[in-house]
Amino acid sequence: MSKTTSDLSVGSIAPAFTLSDAAGNKVTLRDLVKEKKVVLIFYPGDMTPGCTMQLCAVRDDWKNFEQAGISVFGVNHANAVSHDKFAQKYHFPFPLLIDADLSVSEKYGAIKKIFRKTVIKRTVVGISTDGTIVYYRHGIPKNTDILKAFKS
Repeated sequence: MSKTTSDLSVGSIAPAFTLSDAAGNKVTLRDLVKEKKVVLIFYPGDMTPGCTMQLCAVRDDWKNFEQAGISVFGVNHANAVSHDKFAQKYHFPFPLLIDADLSVSEKYGAIKKIFRKTVIKRTVVGISTDGTIVYYRHGIPKNTDILKAFKS
């Protein structure tokens, strides 16, 4: 892996990426921001308690994200089968993207080392339609805080 981009913050230009969703569709940031604002939720694992809680909270507030014109994407290293099972079990109205080599997570400063293993660090990034980061936070922020960042 290359150097970690941990200097991203509000006002930075979001790093470009192309990832696949569980259905095999290519998702490109450049195309996404042409149509809507974007929230990327980098999370460590499918079917884990914290990740399930975080993504279900977004699902439960989905109407507010839709009304704000925001597309949401979960991002982690799991494969299509894992993402599909997770999304179907919890009825997520948003896609989960596959970052198998963690390269996109790394660009977004959403990785950490635990001993010798590199894992995803829970990170939420909000991106405006001009490609600028309007929200950047590690952990599990409140959905109201994420949504408020797009109103500023």
